Amino acid sequence: MAAESETTTAARPRRAGRPLRAVLGPAQITRAALKLIARDGYRGLTMSALAKVLGVAPSALYNHVASKDEVLLLVEDHLMERVDVSGFTELPWAEAVVRWARSYRDLFAHHIPLIPVIALLPVTNAPQTVRMYEAVVAGFAAAGWPREHIMDAIVALESFVFGSAYDANAPANIFDSGHLAASAPEFALAVAQRCNDQGLGDADAAFGLGLDAMVAGLAARWLPAS
Repeated sequence: MAAESETTTAARPRRAGRPLRAVLGPAQITRAALKLIARDGYRGLTMSALAKVLGVAPSALYNHVASKDEVLLLVEDHLMERVDVSGFTELPWAEAVVRWARSYRDLFAHHIPLIPVIALLPVTNAPQTVRMYEAVVAGFAAAGWPREHIMDAIVALESFVFGSAYDANAPANIFDSGHLAASAPEFALAVAQRCNDQGLGDADAAFGLGLDAMVAGLAARWLPAS
């Protein structure tokens, strides 16, 4: 019996020194917030709903983030860290801007509910977001842009990026005028004859056209002549 008891004791797993469930932290909170927003929209993101998704009491959540605004900063940083700024150290300015803008647009095309929030959210205390802007501004400055016009150019490009992210989610029949086609023949004809030579979808073709035009216009106005 003693031997059996010793065997049973030896076979019994030692209690782990840390809980089986991962300790609640920024990464978990961010993932849960994105999941909640994707399911219920921005208005569905409340501290109580977030705590429920995480499977913790609201008081436990407040030990890590003091408010919904802090949660949004985590989300903003998570997304902005994924925007591709590598071109600003590898490519000519115009190509770098195109890579950055395409990455930015594709990312937010998958996070539409967050656009009205992120577009108006200050970057204060959001380190990854600030790093993203630092890389972009440094790229503009290295290309010879006048510093007093850099931020206006970035904001103009971001406005186009966010609008294009919405357009990427538009229904295919968004310009179908229905029984009003006869009263708007030029519009109806333009819609019917819309054609993209490179086989791109309408949203991608429109984004490419607009981005090329913006980059060319900005370069012509502000980049020093080579």
